[in-house]
Amino acid sequence: MTTKITSANLDNLPNLIDWQSVVTADGSTNTTAEAGKGYFIDSSSHTHTINLPASPTIGDTVAIIGLDATTNTVTIGRNGSNIEGSASDLAMEASFDSVNLVYSDASNGWVSA
Repeated sequence: MTTKITSANLDNLPNLIDWQSVVTADGSTNTTAEAGKGYFIDSSSHTHTINLPASPTIGDTVAIIGLDATTNTVTIGRNGSNIEGSASDLAMEASFDSVNLVYSDASNGWVSA
C-alpha cells in the first residue's frame, strides 16, 4: 500500500514543530513561546529570555536552540510551571544548545524529550 503525503495528513501527525524566524536578542524584549513552535535565539549581542506557555496542557511541545549562548545566556522562563520537577528557570549557556520540552503534568511540568 502506498500513502501519498499531503498537507492534510501531515496536519494529523503529533508533535510536529513549526519553526519560527530567528529571534535576535535586543536586551529588553522577552519572547513568549507557543506550543507546537520552535525558536532559534541569537544571543550574540544580548541575553534573552523565552517564556514557556502560561497554561500548558499535556503533550504541548516547545523547541529552543540557542545560536550563540556562549556569549550571552538564553534563559527559558518557566512561566509558573515546573521544568523537570523544579521551580527554577533553565539557562542555556553554550552555543547551539538545544532543548525540546514537552509538558507532562503539574508536578514534573516541562520535561526534556
